[in-house]
Amino acid sequence: MKFFSGFCFNDEQELFKEWLEEGDFVVSGFSYGAIKAFEYALKRRVRVDKLQLFSPAFFQDKDEKFKRLQTISFRKDSESYIKKFLAKTLNPSNISIEKYYKQGTAKELEELLNYIWKEEKIKSLNDKGTTIEVYLGEIDKIINPAKALDFFKPFADIYYIKMRGHILR
Repeated sequence: MKFFSGFCFNDEQELFKEWLEEGDFVVSGFSYGAIKAFEYALKRRVRVDKLQLFSPAFFQDKDEKFKRLQTISFRKDSESYIKKFLAKTLNPSNISIEKYYKQGTAKELEELLNYIWKEEKIKSLNDKGTTIEVYLGEIDKIINPAKALDFFKPFADIYYIKMRGHILR
């Protein structure tokens, strides 16, 4: 199993252990890591039976002004930005994530904000026989889970978890 970490996270897969499937042909990722996992599965010539996307970074419903403001805020005061970001990520949970923290970069933030999930790419993975699972928290404060649900529904098995936030807790 290969796991890709989210923005400002490192080795946080244990947070998703109740859903995470172990196996040689399973690729998983959380938030920003879901983008990395998806691109990895697309480009791999080896078999990927299952792709698990936990709270995938889905911002294509946001306008350019929102994205630009996020980037400007990060560049102006990254410490304050990350503190607020992590608080939203944890909402409504109060678990400690200090051991998973890794400083995020402006480049990573810009990449996740501007990433476009393309239907034809998702269909190409489906056509290769890859099962895609998407896990969304009903009260996610980072992405709009309803918009992500509508987008991924035709291509993936969706797990919409009630009363859970971005880290699905």
